[in-house]
Amino acid sequence: MSPSPSQTFKPVRKAVFPVAGLGTRLLPATKTMPKEMLTVIDRPLIQYAVDEAREAGIEQLIFVTGRGKSSLVDYFDVSFELEATMTAKGKSLEVLELSRADYGELISVRQQQPLGLGHAVWCARHVVGDEPFAVLLPDDLMAGTPGALRQMVDAYNRIGGNIVCAEEVAAEKTASYGIVTPGTSEGNLTEVLGLVEKPRPEVAPSRLGVIGRYILQPEVMDLLDAQEPGAGGEIQLTDAMAKLIGTQPFHAVKVDAVRHDCGDRAGYVLATLKLAMEREDLAPLVREALAGL
Repeated sequence: MSPSPSQTFKPVRKAVFPVAGLGTRLLPATKTMPKEMLTVIDRPLIQYAVDEAREAGIEQLIFVTGRGKSSLVDYFDVSFELEATMTAKGKSLEVLELSRADYGELISVRQQQPLGLGHAVWCARHVVGDEPFAVLLPDDLMAGTPGALRQMVDAYNRIGGNIVCAEEVAAEKTASYGIVTPGTSEGNLTEVLGLVEKPRPEVAPSRLGVIGRYILQPEVMDLLDAQEPGAGGEIQLTDAMAKLIGTQPFHAVKVDAVRHDCGDRAGYVLATLKLAMEREDLAPLVREALAGL
């Protein structure tokens, strides 16, 4: 599991954000608004994911969008009218700094059909090129310091290969995750011997479920070229990743961060409460309100 001390790996500079989904679990809120633009406290979900990527050293943000998702790209543009109005009123523009993309930092590609996560990632193949890349699912808000992707990049810089973020899931939930067949473990790293997409509990090889952060080698795009449908009739990223096992190093890492599934109503509410409780300006008011309930 430990590489040679002198071994170096090509840096992870690019990140793919598959954001073309319809967000049906959160209807009707997502009827006209991308789910990634739903706010937790005072930032949309996409901002949390982008902040995490930037902290990890990502230089190029690749949004895989669909129809009705232009507001995701617009959000990271410069709002001349807003900034001019704020400046005229003597208000600081600091609050807007993180919502600006640098020149060439953000690239948008289209996924014309909702054919699955694997297909969404494949749509970014020409931008990814021959480099390792990260994948972040903004639905999974990862709260931790340092961020989840920063911890994964640190692990990648030690061992290289492919790395997925994983956590123990309840046995009855295995049919909602890609599940790892585990090998040897060392600290928070586990060797991945196999991956199964959404297995029933009675046949799941473990309870180690893959969650919305990945670092992958570019060869996964060659495997996705086949466009083979998997579970649910969709092109599954898990199926392509599984074919890399045995040909390239593959590990799962448990990061020191709390995952909030914000694609789920309860998860979204709990994320808002949890993050509010961690802010000095909001925590006293939230505690008082909760006590009153």
